[in-house]
Amino acid sequence: MRLTLDKTTSLPADAAQATLVGRIWLPGKIPGPAPVFIHGDDVIDISHTFPTLSELMAAAAPAHSAREASRAGRLVGKIGTSLANSAADTLDPGKPYFLAPCDLQPVKACGVTFATSLLERVIEEHARGNPAEAEEVRRNLRSEIGADLSRVEPGSREAIELKRILLERGLWSQYLEVGIGPDAEVFTKAPPLASVGTGAEIGILARSSWNNPEPEVVAVVNPRGEIVGATLGNDVNLRDFEGRSALLLGRSKENNASSAIGPFVRLFDEGFSIDDVRRMEVALTVEGDDQFALRGKSSMGEISRDPTDLVRQTLADNHDYPDGLLLYLGTMFAPTKDRDNPGEGFTHKLGDIVTISTPKLGALVNRVNHCDKIAPHRFGVAALMRNLAARGLLQS
Repeated sequence: MRLTLDKTTSLPADAAQATLVGRIWLPGKIPGPAPVFIHGDDVIDISHTFPTLSELMAAAAPAHSAREASRAGRLVGKIGTSLANSAADTLDPGKPYFLAPCDLQPVKACGVTFATSLLERVIEEHARGNPAEAEEVRRNLRSEIGADLSRVEPGSREAIELKRILLERGLWSQYLEVGIGPDAEVFTKAPPLASVGTGAEIGILARSSWNNPEPEVVAVVNPRGEIVGATLGNDVNLRDFEGRSALLLGRSKENNASSAIGPFVRLFDEGFSIDDVRRMEVALTVEGDDQFALRGKSSMGEISRDPTDLVRQTLADNHDYPDGLLLYLGTMFAPTKDRDNPGEGFTHKLGDIVTISTPKLGALVNRVNHCDKIAPHRFGVAALMRNLAARGLLQS
């Protein structure tokens, strides 16, 4: 299938009222990345005020600061043109194209924060990563557990009692521990600058036979631990690896191009706040060359831990993020629709087009490929610092 991007589907439904920022690759004598502000149809380079997006997020009022910086910024071009050039199928490196809207911030992720995905993690574990056994395990667990886990407050007396019952039945799981226990699961999804943006290819390992997209809302957090905006993310996951052992989480989650973020960060302002994030419905679409189509939708209203609590637990009292961070808030939708054989559920095929969307944030669109076939991650922090210095953008 052909991957295409346009402003009608990529931008939020109320884009005219949204404060949107992102990153773009600028060609030229010294090519390099630049933070940009989206103003109507215009893409405005604000790198002379904010050389990195992490610096913008650390400002006292990022939305106001971005608007002010755009007044002295430089016009890059029209958003439709740059979006079209960001699609992997048609990308011309000699023209501007969008990157993931983050740079120096590490990318963290929270696991099993929704009841549906919590059960799927338990199923992975009990099926030992074998998709052929997943459906039987799924039926048995739902029959045995009985409780609506979405109504169980993590760390509550009810959660403690449910844990006791499950232990007696031999059904306890490490995933249930972080799903309804007092401590959230937080892991590293990608180092700074390793995430890919909208239009790019996303990666799965060639050795994986059971994998899936994980559509998520991603919180943008400043160094003070405040959520200042939000974007969309795909926490690409290898279910067979994680199902074999939770100690393979890094191999399952942190692979080349396995973290997709975008298309833009929508900053909190007078018309958009954390309450909008709490009310979001996120849609997932997967379309394959085999004519397979999967569609699903889920609500942030079903999250078991509030986004602010997840951020608080990530920082806790013993962890600082001087460049801020991006935090995946947990997958809301675990696809289980059979693709090949009955009872084996869903897994990706090469060429799948994955679209994650919500009206307030727009749409993140990517195509699936094997990790080793995607351009390797070479532009790290040291390269960024050298590049900014060569372009005269570093200030003492």
